[in-house]
Amino acid sequence: MTKKQRKRSVLIILLLAIFFLVLSIICKGPENAESIQEVMKDGVLHEANKISLFGIMEVNPSVVSGIIVTGILLGLALCIRLFLIPKFKMVPTKPQIVIETAVGYFYNLAKTNSPHRNRFLGAYLFAAGVYIFFGTLSELFGIQIFTTSGTSMASVAPLSDINGALSLGCLSYLVILSGGIAGNGLKGVGKTLKDFSLPISMSFRLFGALLSGLLVTELVYYYITLSFVLPIIVGILFTLLHALIQAYVLTMLTALFYGEVSEPSHKKAEA
Repeated sequence: MTKKQRKRSVLIILLLAIFFLVLSIICKGPENAESIQEVMKDGVLHEANKISLFGIMEVNPSVVSGIIVTGILLGLALCIRLFLIPKFKMVPTKPQIVIETAVGYFYNLAKTNSPHRNRFLGAYLFAAGVYIFFGTLSELFGIQIFTTSGTSMASVAPLSDINGALSLGCLSYLVILSGGIAGNGLKGVGKTLKDFSLPISMSFRLFGALLSGLLVTELVYYYITLSFVLPIIVGILFTLLHALIQAYVLTMLTALFYGEVSEPSHKKAEA
């Protein structure tokens, strides 16, 4: 790119920025039917917008998002197992490298933190990490779902609901408990139950991080003066960061605590 082309590009960006700034000041936009407090509250509790689950009951939007994400991931896993894995070679192709890198990362994470019992742990860490990552990214696609009141809304991340975060936190705690039982029997149960606040802390850490991104995005969209260009940057950055960070944090904590409670007591005594 020549010096003249760079100046032209900078000038175009500045003109666009000034245009959107003037437009945001001039446009008042329609009055919001809900106050910002109501918007924030519904973003946390999902009381106003309910989704019909197969006509049986009304559920939070995150439940439908969780079902959609789970179905897509299971379908992809089946396709990979049937069509890609049988074609794996000694000299890997690009899709093979991606799959082997992802699986190898979680396998090494389990093996490093729990050298005694890590086969099941590696599989669980991979499943949990992939679910958190793609579940969080799902809100970027804006899948439209219809509420029971007839209005449409974009799907939210499955774990932006406190119930989803608690479920995953408790499931991780049960996996840690199973490692304690497998490694030390009843002593392992005692070692695991000692950290009784662990599922709560893991759940609220996951829920709080994902919810903060949702609330910031809602806040940006709510005000007309902020709703030009900025929501795209904010939404993508917050979503990508939370998808990566929370997948890493939960899987790392699970691996650490699993390795601690599953380590045989007699090996500690010998050391």
